[in-house]
Amino acid sequence: MSMAMSAWCLGFQFSAVTDNCLRTLEKPIFCVPLLKASSGFVATKPCCFLHKRRLLSSGTKIIPRAGAPVTDVQSGNQAETDTDPTPIVIIDQDSDPNATVVEITFGDRLGALLDTMSALKSLGLNVVKANVFLDSSGKHNKFSITKADTGRKVEDPELLEAIRLTIINNLIQYHPESSSQLAMGAAFGLLPPKEQVDVDIATHINISADGPDRSLFYVETADRPGLLVDLVKSITDIDIAVESGEFDTEGLLAKAKFHVSYKGKAISKPLQQVLNNSLRYFLRRPTTEESSF
Repeated sequence: MSMAMSAWCLGFQFSAVTDNCLRTLEKPIFCVPLLKASSGFVATKPCCFLHKRRLLSSGTKIIPRAGAPVTDVQSGNQAETDTDPTPIVIIDQDSDPNATVVEITFGDRLGALLDTMSALKSLGLNVVKANVFLDSSGKHNKFSITKADTGRKVEDPELLEAIRLTIINNLIQYHPESSSQLAMGAAFGLLPPKEQVDVDIATHINISADGPDRSLFYVETADRPGLLVDLVKSITDIDIAVESGEFDTEGLLAKAKFHVSYKGKAISKPLQQVLNNSLRYFLRRPTTEESSF
């Protein structure tokens, strides 16, 4: 289907992340595909900021780790395995009009995350630690991120994906026990995931009404490097505008929420089916090519 590509109203612009940015990482993660200017991915609309509704972790289908209780050699008694918490990385473009907000959770195991902040600064970013709060799921570390050269929030999907993978790479590096809990553990960690996620089974897509001028698009699928960029591209390839978004990495799965529209209107039923079919086909394709790493 040959259709003009639509801009991301949030202000995301498909300008390629420079090689220098990615080379500054202590441990290479991946190089996003370069998108030429002729691709049409240029933001031409003002930023849209919406009231944020957090994607609830209770709706996520997390694949449990394989394993059974181990035996205590000294006492001969059976003890329960210390289950690792689920790593969560949330990229929030809605709650702050001036900055990209990132939230990281890994039970109560995360420290000050100074190494992670340093790695993000190496991408040409200003990073301010906003706050830390505790709840039943653990300690949540929140950062506010802006581009160092402009002082504005991050606008490029490729750079947002580089931020996400930088955080995950550092999480795996300094908390090796998280490796088998993350899809990227197969590429960057010592221990790959013990459970392989079937993309067809794990993928859930829902498009619902969100007023007369837009629809709420939700997708949950198996995580992989480059997924954020691929999702946005697959949506805009069929001339659907993405007005706002949140991207959550939860263990082996990724969840995305976008407010979308077609020519200023909500997505019609026929176009919803086109988007659903197109995205499912796209997600079944092989993961990011080796040359992209």
